Amino acid sequence: MRSTEDHYLADCQARLGFDLLSGAWTSVVLYALSEGPRRPGELRDEIGGISQKVLTETLRRLEANGLVVRHRYAEAPPRVEYELTAPGRGLLEPISALGRWSARYADEVLAAQELSGR
Repeated sequence: MRSTEDHYLADCQARLGFDLLSGAWTSVVLYALSEGPRRPGELRDEIGGISQKVLTETLRRLEANGLVVRHRYAEAPPRVEYELTAPGRGLLEPISALGRWSARYADEVLAAQELSGR
């Protein structure tokens, strides 16, 4: 049996998911890809409010972590699409759960932040 202390180790694999989703736009980009492959311009139009630079950085980080795959097509002009991998699709369920939590408790959290002067 593991002691309670073992659950809080710095290298615990359970922390991986939290680390991967910690970026401000990560969940939004992953969710935008849930309907299938998208070109960067399509993602930017769908998401709204994200700069091209931040979208590119987010997509590169997701690709480096194996959550999306980049497809480059040899066309003129070149076409690039991004698609979720199996691990990326696997994150859609916790993202949806967090979205439901946010819809339920956002007002209370924002009110608490306002009271605390945050």
